[in-house]
Amino acid sequence: MKNISPWRMRLFLLWKLPAAWFMGISVRACDGEQAVVKMPYGWRSQNPFRSIYFAAQCAAGEMSTGVLALTHLQGKAPVSMLVTRVEAEFLKKASETLLFTCKDGKALEAAIGQAVDTCEAQVFRATSVGTLPDGTEAARVWITWSFRKKAAPAGKSSKK
Repeated sequence: MKNISPWRMRLFLLWKLPAAWFMGISVRACDGEQAVVKMPYGWRSQNPFRSIYFAAQCAAGEMSTGVLALTHLQGKAPVSMLVTRVEAEFLKKASETLLFTCKDGKALEAAIGQAVDTCEAQVFRATSVGTLPDGTEAARVWITWSFRKKAAPAGKSSKK
């Protein structure tokens, strides 16, 4: 993923994912093999029990898997990506900032490549682990993605 300045990332989130922008979610790193997303603890992301709301944790988990997938879509034929399932396990109270890490880059790249090569939908279940500042695992989120190569517009040939 090409380097994107923090202000450009915030503008992108405001434009495309306003809820993530509002909660303060930010991409900390993405190198093609793994992505790290920060989910701050604060009034915009907390529930009445003084911890990070489960939906905010799922959003950060989804973003860590999605940004990794987007990295592997750069320079490829147009591919649609759709979340088809979300599963989560909450292991510890999240009353501090969480870092969600997805390390499925190589497997995501293979699934996307297969979708492009075969022109058939490929389903991939990505895992994102949310950790507290001390390294304790607080949450685990599984996002199932469907990738499908988009059809070429009528009258144009498809390039691989």
